[in-house]
Amino acid sequence: MNNEMMPQAIEQREIGKLRPNANPLVAHKFGADPYALVYNNRVYLYMTSDKLEYDADEIPQKNSYQSINKITVISSEDLMNWTDHGEIKVAGPEGAATWASQSWAPAAAHRLINGQDRFYLYFANNASGIGVLSAPTPIGPWSDPIGKALVTRATPGVEDVTWLFDPAVLVDDDNQAYLYFGGGVPEGKPQRPDTARVMRLGADMVSVEGSAQVIPAPFMFENSGIHKHQNIYYYTYCSNFFQVERDEDSPPPGEIAYMTSTHPMGPWTYQGTILKNPGHFFGIGGNNHHAIFPLGAQWYIAYHAQTLCQAMDIPEGYRSTHLNLVEYEETSGRIKAIHADYAGVEQLKSLDPFHIVSGSTIGWSAGVNTRELQQNDQTQSREPEPNPLVSQLHAGSWIALSRVDFGKQGAAAFTASLRSLGGAGILELRLGSEDGNLIGSVHIPAAEDSQEWMEGTTSITGAACVHDLYLVLKSAENHPNSNPCILLQQWTFEKA
Repeated sequence: MNNEMMPQAIEQREIGKLRPNANPLVAHKFGADPYALVYNNRVYLYMTSDKLEYDADEIPQKNSYQSINKITVISSEDLMNWTDHGEIKVAGPEGAATWASQSWAPAAAHRLINGQDRFYLYFANNASGIGVLSAPTPIGPWSDPIGKALVTRATPGVEDVTWLFDPAVLVDDDNQAYLYFGGGVPEGKPQRPDTARVMRLGADMVSVEGSAQVIPAPFMFENSGIHKHQNIYYYTYCSNFFQVERDEDSPPPGEIAYMTSTHPMGPWTYQGTILKNPGHFFGIGGNNHHAIFPLGAQWYIAYHAQTLCQAMDIPEGYRSTHLNLVEYEETSGRIKAIHADYAGVEQLKSLDPFHIVSGSTIGWSAGVNTRELQQNDQTQSREPEPNPLVSQLHAGSWIALSRVDFGKQGAAAFTASLRSLGGAGILELRLGSEDGNLIGSVHIPAAEDSQEWMEGTTSITGAACVHDLYLVLKSAENHPNSNPCILLQQWTFEKA
């Protein structure tokens, strides 16, 4: 079983992300160490692809983190319905960076280079160095522009850094970019490890300039973060867990602390902590990893916690991304204490069902997993950048989309691109819940040897205004034991 085949695909039950909660963001897969990139009013979250590990008897084991060589990407315009874009193959023989063995804790940035959009993904090759990939879109295709690590032990100013990992990137208003990274605690120095670093990136975004400078972060452990708010630069990080005496001005173990400056390279002033360890809020601890970003007029923090792992009752170490609000004190610019919870943030806008929606767009789900299509499996999409991911549903499973706006006139028809992998079934469209008002049904024949994609259609009645929409797969009435299974690539409604 892999990250795209979670146990709920077998159990056919809602788990982890429970309605009406917004956290964790998705429940069909894990995703740790989130980093946010906002582009065209959409936030893309890049996450370490935690994978379930098993022993010889196929029993889940505690996460060792040693086999992670991919980065997961999800995105959203409304912060409730998330599109799964699958995994970036980063490290290893099949990855873009064949020289690397792992890909942990990504960071992403966007720049206009020679008048064209370019996107950059920085990642940690375990704790031994930092690499970079580039792409023409936020979801790829990704390539390695330099064929080697960007930051290594030979980089000026990093000789005393225990862990060369956990990058963060800032592109300032003047287009000068900066890379933040580092972590670890030298022996005997828990109070002032001095292992956090910042250095300039070259104009090409794939080179570094000068020497890395020390960020004197008290009780530094890992997870550099950077953002700029009202001309103040905020360096954020996770404090270490060493059980030593700490005064009231020092960060407690495993919390997100921050420093401020009027310049992206410092000098820095320590300000305090903003987010307690996940164990304080969810009853299961572990490391604390975050990213702070703006969308619209509001600021948010993405962080991970082992809530899905806990709900699945499996060994620890598998993290899921959450969102909560970030607020600032008006006069001082200090960040207010952040409250982490399952409720999460409010949905920013309703979902428009009258444009093509990816089948891997999910608000809540039960018994659903996602999988990547091979190139020859994909249908011709009307989208300029088709998503290579589809959702897989089994009998009894469902996908729910939050706050779908059908308008006052309502919808007249529904069309989906799908493929049958099992017996005959029915894709029911319901409002409000999985057994709510039935507005249409797509009849799906049993799978044939040709394995062709089909255009499933149904007329729609009773869909107007704003509702939660449920796509529910059931066995055909005349084939109660048919065990249907489908791949859902995309869908759309037509206006009445």
